[in-house]
Amino acid sequence: MALRQLSTTEQRFRAVMAVESGARVGEVAFQFGVSRQSVHAWLIRYREGGLEALGDRSHRPKSCPHQASPEVEAAVCEMRRAHPRWGPVRIEYELGRNGCPGPVPSKATVYRILLRHGLMAGRKRRRGREDYIRWQRGKPMELWQMDIVGRVLLADGTEAKVVTGVDGHSRFAVMAKVVARPTGRAVYVAFAEALQRFGVPEEVLTDNGKQFTDRFGKGGEVLFDRICRTNGIVHRLTQPASPTTTGKVERFHQTLQRELLDDCGPFPDVAAAQAVIDAFAAEYNTQRPHQSLDMATPATLFDTTASKQTLELIPLRPPDFLAESTPAGKAPELSGPAPVVSPPQADAVADRSLPVVWPALDPQTLETARVSPAQAQRAIKAGRAAAGTVFDHGPVEFDRVVPQSGNLEVLGKQFWLGPARAGLLVTLWADTQVTHLSVNGDRVKSVRSHLSIADLAVLTRLGARPAGPSPLPVTPVGPVEAIEVDRAVGTGGFVSLGNHIVKMNELRAGTRVGIRLDGSTLTLFDLDTRELLRSHPNPLSPAEMLKVRGARPAGPMPQPRTDPIPVQRRASGSGGICVCGQKVALGRQHARKIVTVHVSHDMLTVELDDGTRTVRRTTTQPVFPCQSPAIPKGHHNGSACVTVDVLLA
Repeated sequence: MALRQLSTTEQRFRAVMAVESGARVGEVAFQFGVSRQSVHAWLIRYREGGLEALGDRSHRPKSCPHQASPEVEAAVCEMRRAHPRWGPVRIEYELGRNGCPGPVPSKATVYRILLRHGLMAGRKRRRGREDYIRWQRGKPMELWQMDIVGRVLLADGTEAKVVTGVDGHSRFAVMAKVVARPTGRAVYVAFAEALQRFGVPEEVLTDNGKQFTDRFGKGGEVLFDRICRTNGIVHRLTQPASPTTTGKVERFHQTLQRELLDDCGPFPDVAAAQAVIDAFAAEYNTQRPHQSLDMATPATLFDTTASKQTLELIPLRPPDFLAESTPAGKAPELSGPAPVVSPPQADAVADRSLPVVWPALDPQTLETARVSPAQAQRAIKAGRAAAGTVFDHGPVEFDRVVPQSGNLEVLGKQFWLGPARAGLLVTLWADTQVTHLSVNGDRVKSVRSHLSIADLAVLTRLGARPAGPSPLPVTPVGPVEAIEVDRAVGTGGFVSLGNHIVKMNELRAGTRVGIRLDGSTLTLFDLDTRELLRSHPNPLSPAEMLKVRGARPAGPMPQPRTDPIPVQRRASGSGGICVCGQKVALGRQHARKIVTVHVSHDMLTVELDDGTRTVRRTTTQPVFPCQSPAIPKGHHNGSACVTVDVLLA
């Protein structure tokens, strides 16, 4: 018969019946595992209400003084319905700021009210905010974070972008510029307008977008880098695939998307989108409280007094080639690509049979060349002596000073020389095929030329002189004397020599070997004994041999080793080994043992446990010394021989 589990009410009823039958209250309490007071309470409840009174009662208090009133709950629900994006923190703040029909509820109370009325989905408890370490600057205008965001749809079906910027201390949105295409010039315009309006920050942080940097391109200086450099702004870049580094501006993008763009349809044009986003940015800065700022608005913490005073002392400096079109006190405005006009006397330049004689320099004619106003002023001051210079359609030479950034620009082309060469005078030798850069007579770089005949003519007009012979070394004619160099062997057993990789040996990794270059032969030898280690065909041309670093006159020809070479072999399962392509049977008693073999010109001497065995060589294959791999258990092949050699020395 199955046992039936009694309910709580039935157990209490049995305890009451036992007492009513004459049992003592203490014995009944001990039998049911409760206190005497509980049994007395059950008796009173049974006598007053019968069997139903023995059931569990609610422990809820009859009244709760701090419970939210129905009016407060209604205010919370109405505010949530009017602003679906607001959470408990924002609703609590708004009730305290705009008035509440009763005591202002806490964030937890607002959260429970929203759950109770189905206006918010429950979520798991997350880490406390006190566990996070906030990365924040100590005062405004120390750091701006900039980025570009899309999803601004226009009526013609295209998507516009927004160039955004946020102050790293106050979260103040310093820019929100809508552009049709996020080009480098559009980003420059937005940044220049923000600088003119709020002043110059100490640093600016961006990702690695091509509008901000050429870090992963050719390493040149983009327009954004240039305006930062000319205004003394430190440009910092994030690591690739690290959007959390610019988390403040990314959070601004989320707010812009959720609170504006998700609810707006396509805009008629860029101007209409700019007007709506400007209104949103004004509300974001002056009215919307921020939890990260203890519910303060960004405008209350954003102070530009010091930066504007600095801007009055040191005016904003846009790039040189845009300065002429920038009125005083107004940010530059650009649209479309910069015009490129052919230089004067283009017909004569195009005809290479005619020399071009340039008249004196003046600003009007310089406007036609692709040069900056600063370069033009230098040419006007220092290049009047070049009046009457004849351009003979040949290579030209001119001097430039390396800027602080290490990027040297010539007619729109950038040459990376590095900040270490900043301030040095560089001589450029240029024609239509190649451009050579030399410092103190030493050639430091040669690149493919981007200059046309017209560009060379412009450079001549700006003071360039007819070039001398090319800085490239003259290729020698005839044989070159043998040379020797020392090189270190890499971890893979390779040696690097003049942009060529030469195979050596894995066992020599980390050591230095000598290399002898003689005509068509490359010889590797030991530096201490001059023992011949390996030889290869010489991959270097005579001209490349003259440029080898650390070369010295060659010594005597290295000689191969004459005494027997000791190597090791692991015998197979059948007791056989293979040395220099020759198989030797040792017997099954030597299976899987490691034996030493002395290899000479005509003999193989094998050292065994029971003596020494000598076998005449039947092959002429060389010994290839490399590390013998371990053979896993259960993978031995009875008919195969391990043919990998290991030097004992």
